[in-house]
Amino acid sequence: MMKNAAYPIKPKRSRWKLWSIYIVLFLIYVWALSGVPLEGFKETAGQISKAIINGLFSPDWDYVYLPEGEDLLRGLLDTLAIAILGTFVSAFLCVPFAFWAANNLSKGVILTQSGKFMLSFVRTFPELVMALIFIKVVGPGSFAGVLALGLHSIGMLGKLFAEEIENIDLGPTEALKATGANPIQMLWFAVVPQVIPGFISYTLYRFEINLRSASVLGIIGAGGIGTPLIFAIQSRNWSRVGIILLGIIVMVTIIDMISSSIRKRIV
Repeated sequence: MMKNAAYPIKPKRSRWKLWSIYIVLFLIYVWALSGVPLEGFKETAGQISKAIINGLFSPDWDYVYLPEGEDLLRGLLDTLAIAILGTFVSAFLCVPFAFWAANNLSKGVILTQSGKFMLSFVRTFPELVMALIFIKVVGPGSFAGVLALGLHSIGMLGKLFAEEIENIDLGPTEALKATGANPIQMLWFAVVPQVIPGFISYTLYRFEINLRSASVLGIIGAGGIGTPLIFAIQSRNWSRVGIILLGIIVMVTIIDMISSSIRKRIV
């Protein structure tokens, strides 16, 4: 009796009700998917899919390093450099916008809202669109990728930095102001020490995102590993596609682990 009271048996009626819901949902999904037209698949879709899978599971290991020209390691290094430089540019340029948009340091609602509007405006343009614009300005290559990532990341990093500034404790600032400190001294000794850990953490997080974006920018000619990837796809060299994707997965995984470890120690 005590055991049954402590662990009540679930009624069979509730189980049947739960299974009835699952069956109804399954039938709804079957009915919804049955109306999807499958006429868009080509006759060679099965053969191409099989070739892609075989290429992914039998990568071209010889492409990892080629002494005479472009290879996987050089492409990954180029992608990593684009992500690092793009993140550094955005982290440096977004600081004034962050202080501009922070409502606890800016004077007036109009000034603060204008700063937030500028950050939102920059975020509306995807990296690919900015990369296409910069390719027309500076030509194809890694430089266009760095500019695209750097400018696009200003919007997101600036927003995160502004939120970090808004969450600071204003007590040290008021204490320095009471002693006669000027605005520069209050900023340097009261605000900066509080926001630096958050700034570094957000920058590392944005670097992880930029590393993935840099892998894609090469598809449109903005440098990085994306360029040989799109060439391999167009030529249907699936074994080379497989080794490139494997290299991207390994690089992104290692960078994520390192970045996460650093952010845990900082914050």
